[in-house]
Amino acid sequence: MPHPTAPAPATARSRLARIARRLGAAAWLLGAGALAAASLPDEVNTLLAAGRAAEALQRSEQALLVSPRDAQARFVHGVVLMELRRDAEAMEQFERLAQEFPELPEPLNNIALLHARAGRLDTARLTLESALRNDPGHRAARANLAEVHLMLAVAAWEQLARVGPLDPRQSRRLEAVRALLAPAAR
Repeated sequence: MPHPTAPAPATARSRLARIARRLGAAAWLLGAGALAAASLPDEVNTLLAAGRAAEALQRSEQALLVSPRDAQARFVHGVVLMELRRDAEAMEQFERLAQEFPELPEPLNNIALLHARAGRLDTARLTLESALRNDPGHRAARANLAEVHLMLAVAAWEQLARVGPLDPRQSRRLEAVRALLAPAAR
């Protein structure tokens, strides 16, 4: 998974497809009109893949006007807001979903990504651990937790470097972890 501070649109698209199935089922059970938003993740995926995030936002907003309680539409809207880096609004969406569907790891995973992007690594770690308690096999949360641990390691070595020079072994490890966290070339 890409670095939490720079989620790639492809990652958001694959996450949307997987989560739409889970949240669509939850919305259907609640009578929130999952059928009305059944194609929303696909439409938004296509728009994001084409670099048309503003249109994806319009489409997700339209879906919310039609069915404001639809969990799937709300999640998709939150992902689009994340892509647009409107993090406070995205956080609101995901926090409400996490409150209403506490058993689902997906909203918690995205909350954690937003915390990590804001530099709140300890909060991100705790949130990812909560997501994994809900679903120990949730691959995205597990991968994101691994990256947050790497980011915490970098922060610890940087703190150590501020109080004195790192020994060569520590410096090599720090640079290796930084390389792991560097965004992949596309």
